[in-house]
Amino acid sequence: MKKILLVVIAAAGAVIARKKISEGKAEQALWAEATDNVEKV
Repeated sequence: MKKILLVVIAAAGAVIARKKISEGKAEQALWAEATDNVEKV
């Protein structure tokens, strides 16, 4: 029973970590777009 609980906790941690990484990449892309140098034509 303890092993199953440990696996469930580890899986939940992995899901949360993946979500945080995804959010970080999205925010980084947004900042890159907002601060990108735009050449005037």
